[in-house]
Formats: sequence, C-alpha cells, structure tokens
Amino acid sequence: MEVILNGEYIQLPEHVVFVSDVLKHYEIHQKCVVVEVNGEILTKIDHQSTRLSDKDRIEIVHFVGGG
Repeated sequence: MEVILNGEYIQLPEHVVFVSDVLKHYEIHQKCVVVEVNGEILTKIDHQSTRLSDKDRIEIVHFVGGG
C-alpha cells in the first residue's frame, strides 16, 4: 500500500495494516507521538484499531527533549 507519510509518498510492507504497525515498523512505538490520519488526530487507543488504506495521509510527530 502506498501512503503519504509526513509529506512523502512511501510504500508500506504488506504486514503494515494499522497505525500501530507503522509505529512499530519505524521503531517509534515506544516514543510519545501524536498521529494524524487524513486530518484527524488519533488517540493512543485508536492506533491499534485504525486500519490504513491506500493513499492515506499520515502525519507523525514525536517529541525530542533538549535545552
């Protein structure tokens, strides 16, 4: 499936079906993130139940500490 992730067209592997799968695939599932799919911000609970479709627009923001 092809999606737009943070503004870039990418091809996701077949095993990536849910938002939580995307986070695991990019190894950011342990980080504090905000995920938006097609303009809708998801709660953390929604990550496991939100199924992705071809051409979905996904934005992922994770927080970085520093000073």
